[in-house]
Amino acid sequence: THHCGCLGNHSPARTEGCPVCTDGVCRDPKGTGSSAQAWDSSHLTSLCKMFFEPVTTPCGHTFCKECLERCLDHRPNCPLCKQSLREYLKAGSYSPTVLLQDIMLATFPAQLAERRELHQAEMAELSNLTKNIPIFVCTMSFPGIACPLHVFEPRYRLMIRRCQETGTRRFGMCIYENGKSFADYGCMLEIRQIELLADGRSLVDTIGRRRFRVLSRGHRDGYHTADIEYLEDKKVAGEELQELQCLHENTYRLAQRFCEHGDLASRHILMHHGPLPEKEEDIQASADGPTWCWWLISILPLEPSYQLNLFSTTSLCARLTQLQRILASLLQQPPARHPLPEHSPRGRV
Repeated sequence: THHCGCLGNHSPARTEGCPVCTDGVCRDPKGTGSSAQAWDSSHLTSLCKMFFEPVTTPCGHTFCKECLERCLDHRPNCPLCKQSLREYLKAGSYSPTVLLQDIMLATFPAQLAERRELHQAEMAELSNLTKNIPIFVCTMSFPGIACPLHVFEPRYRLMIRRCQETGTRRFGMCIYENGKSFADYGCMLEIRQIELLADGRSLVDTIGRRRFRVLSRGHRDGYHTADIEYLEDKKVAGEELQELQCLHENTYRLAQRFCEHGDLASRHILMHHGPLPEKEEDIQASADGPTWCWWLISILPLEPSYQLNLFSTTSLCARLTQLQRILASLLQQPPARHPLPEHSPRGRV
C-alpha cells in the first residue's frame, strides 16, 4: 500500500496522513532504511516511499497518484490542508507533475526503477483471475446477464479502479451468507462502462461472464478476495442429449408463456429486463449453459438462496427440471397473484 504526503513548503503545522495510512513511517522500497537516508527527502512522500506518478493538486500539494485517489475515495478534500477538491475530483483526470518526474528520473534513476518494479509486481498480482480475485459482496448475478452497480463505498471504489488499471476489468460478485463473509459460489463480472459522478461515486455497467466456486477467502485493503475455480456444466451425449434437448424445448415454451402473460408482473419484467433471450442452437456450447435460463432465474420471484442453488448445480438437466416446475406452478396461479420480483429493478447500491 502506498501512502502519500506533501512536497515542498506547503505542509501545515499539523500534518495528517491519508486515511489509508497505518504506520506513518517513511520507508524505502526494500524496508531497510538505508536507502531513504541517502535520498533527498523532498523527493519522498511524507509517509512512505519515493513519489510514483506524482500529481499536484490546485492547492499546491503533491502526492502519488494512487495515494491521492485513495484519499479522495474517503472525502473530497486535500489530505494535508483540507481544501475542497470537488472540482478537481469532478474533472476525473490527474495530470502528472512532469517537472518532478524528470528531476527524479535524472537524479534517482535506480531508486525510481525499483519503485516502478514494485508497482508492476503489484499490478501483475492483481491481474490473476483465479488467485486473490476481488469480491464485491452484494447481489446475485448470472452469466450473460447485465448487472448495473452504483458504487460509492471507498473500498469498492478502490477495487473498481484497480480492475480498470490492471486491464482485466473483472471482479467476482457474491451474495452475503450467514456464518460466512460471502457465499461459496459467485459470478465473475466484466466491466463494460463506467460513468463517473462529480463526487467520486460511479455507475458501473457490468455483465456476468463465468460461474465460480470459492476455494479460500482473504482480504486486501478493506475488500474481500478469494481463490476460485470456475464451474462447468457436465456434458451429455447420445440418448441423454436427446432427452435434454426435449426438456430444453419444453421449458423454453413454458418460459415464453410466462413472459407473454398479460399481468402486471410480466409487464414489469419486460420493462426492466427486456424480452426473453433467444434459444441457443447448441445448448451445451457454453460452460454455463443457455443464457435464457439465467435471464429467467434472475427475473423469477425466487429467494436468493434458491437462486444460488440453481446457480451452483453443474447439471443442465437438473436446472431445467427445477425451472419447469417453478414455471408450471406460476402459470397455474391467477394473474393477480403473480408477485412482483422483490429484486427489481436490478440497480445496486
